[in-house]
Amino acid sequence: MYVGTLSFDLLLGDVHSLKEKRSLVRPIVAELHRKYAVSVAETGNQNLHRRAEIGLAVVSGDTGHLTDVLDRCERLVAGRPEVELLSVRRRLHGSDD
Repeated sequence: MYVGTLSFDLLLGDVHSLKEKRSLVRPIVAELHRKYAVSVAETGNQNLHRRAEIGLAVVSGDTGHLTDVLDRCERLVAGRPEVELLSVRRRLHGSDD
């Protein structure tokens, strides 16, 4: 069994309230969950208007499949025009860890 995680640090565009922030972050979280069946949530910077952290996790029996899903998730977030992807942290954990 292998577990892969991604942590995205995002800079949001012209956002002036937490309500506006939620209207940008929530669709990204929902799309990642719907398209790739990953566990995903906003995991940090909840009180900052223009920053967001989104974390996701995937479990698989095959590292190739795991890497493919993580790559697709990263491309989806990087391709969103309403956010700027500042950094991505990727971690892979095997059953030996």
